[in-house]
Amino acid sequence: MVLVTDLTPMMQMGEFATSRINRRALLFRSGSAVVASTVATTALGIEPPGQDPEPSNRLRALIEAHKTAYTSFGEALHETGVSSRGRVMASREEERALLAICSYAAVGEGDRMAKARYLLEIEAHSELDLPEHMQAVLRSTMWKG
Repeated sequence: MVLVTDLTPMMQMGEFATSRINRRALLFRSGSAVVASTVATTALGIEPPGQDPEPSNRLRALIEAHKTAYTSFGEALHETGVSSRGRVMASREEERALLAICSYAAVGEGDRMAKARYLLEIEAHSELDLPEHMQAVLRSTMWKG
């Protein structure tokens, strides 16, 4: 058994250490981190200063807009007489609404929890499947105040 204590020899052999994290693991772990931080602050009786535990009106509106767009898209898929153009438009509207949630910089504890819960729910239905979704989520975490 060879114990590698330095990655330099591996790099010289042309091998690279890579991460095996995927979208599901990232969302699960980020959601777990949010839950763990909330449980810890609650257990210790610490209330984050100036943060509202409820999601902001902006995030609530984005989630409601996505739910509405998702329902409309489902109806367009199942209704007879809807043109393929109508289905494509409904699909694009649902995608835009979901990207808006993914892109939303959830700064407050309530927003972080609501965003993580909602995206985990969407991902459980395999609906969070475009590379743009993950890129938007990751970019939203780089918010600077």
